[in-house]
Amino acid sequence: MKANRLGLRWFGFLLAVLLQSSVFAAELEGQVVGVLDGDTIDVLTTTKTQVRVRLAGIDAPEKRQAFGNVSKKELSDLVFGKQVTVEWRKKDRYGRMVGKVIVNGVDANLKMVEAGLAWHYKQYAKEQSPEDRALYAATEQNAQGRRIGLWGDLNPMPPWEFRNGPKRAT
Repeated sequence: MKANRLGLRWFGFLLAVLLQSSVFAAELEGQVVGVLDGDTIDVLTTTKTQVRVRLAGIDAPEKRQAFGNVSKKELSDLVFGKQVTVEWRKKDRYGRMVGKVIVNGVDANLKMVEAGLAWHYKQYAKEQSPEDRALYAATEQNAQGRRIGLWGDLNPMPPWEFRNGPKRAT
């Protein structure tokens, strides 16, 4: 009886670990046919289905915001017209897949943070793996310290504040 309970506990622990790992993440492959802004793309799958993808773990400036167009161009240079793999776990309230975009073995989401053209979106950091969460946070700190991209601005406004607060020109 005692061994049976131990086995059930072990099984429960193993199941919890698997559910939190990337084992259950789905993958989507296709060509990027559109870049809407610095954190949203359209991917055309091999079955000719167009899928809108929101880059996980980051939030880029809005188009009407300082660095919005620069951020969009950076993402476009990284992924437009290229084959990508999207590792995703959920859809957002707008029906977009939310995932990590891999192009030529490179994490495009992380590259946007590294370029200083997106924030690490800490509000959703719990949805990232612990490794990605730490890497994105450290990369953002590095970009801030080097004052590159939007971090060169004296007072960069995060997009979630721009969307929800009084609009200001910068």
